[in-house]
Amino acid sequence: MSDLWALFLHAAFVDNMPLTFFLGLCTFIALSRKTGSALGLGIAIVAVMGVTVPVNHLVYTLLLAPGAWGWAGLPDIDLSYLKLIAFIGVIAATVQLLEMVLDRFFPAIYAAFGVFLPLLTVQCAILAGSLFMVDRNYGLAESTVFGLGAGFGFAVAVVMLGAIRSRLSYADMPQGLRGLGITFILAGMMSLGFSAFAQMVAS
Repeated sequence: MSDLWALFLHAAFVDNMPLTFFLGLCTFIALSRKTGSALGLGIAIVAVMGVTVPVNHLVYTLLLAPGAWGWAGLPDIDLSYLKLIAFIGVIAATVQLLEMVLDRFFPAIYAAFGVFLPLLTVQCAILAGSLFMVDRNYGLAESTVFGLGAGFGFAVAVVMLGAIRSRLSYADMPQGLRGLGITFILAGMMSLGFSAFAQMVAS
């Protein structure tokens, strides 16, 4: 249990997708203007990554990995080259299913967060979670914890940036720093702050 908790914290803070690997910056920057929209994006990221990473683990180990078809008498089949297409398909299907469920059973939540869901199909951070899972040889439990941790880390980062940007909207900044200028500076400073977690782990 302690190992899974350590993996969750590592995925959330040390391997933070937008601030350590600089993945998903398109939505990270675009939807962090207000705290409400940032929170909506964060919740959607956690939900999608928490589902797609373990599902893609099952798809890979049961269908695509070398020797996965040994039970059918075909041990030499290796479909791992299809993992990118398969993972994207699973992510797209999960996003679509989540959107349908929210629209049907939770219309209030869909009205608040539904605008973020179509963007998640092409979110590189979500795909990276599944690719990291394969590269690091995680088991099913580890994949689930890693997906939830990575999504939580993305949510924390985007909400923090949204809160800072909302506060700075009342500040009298030089013309050249307004908008994306100050946003990139903030993201860089947050990235430096999160890099301290990596140094703590290394030491």
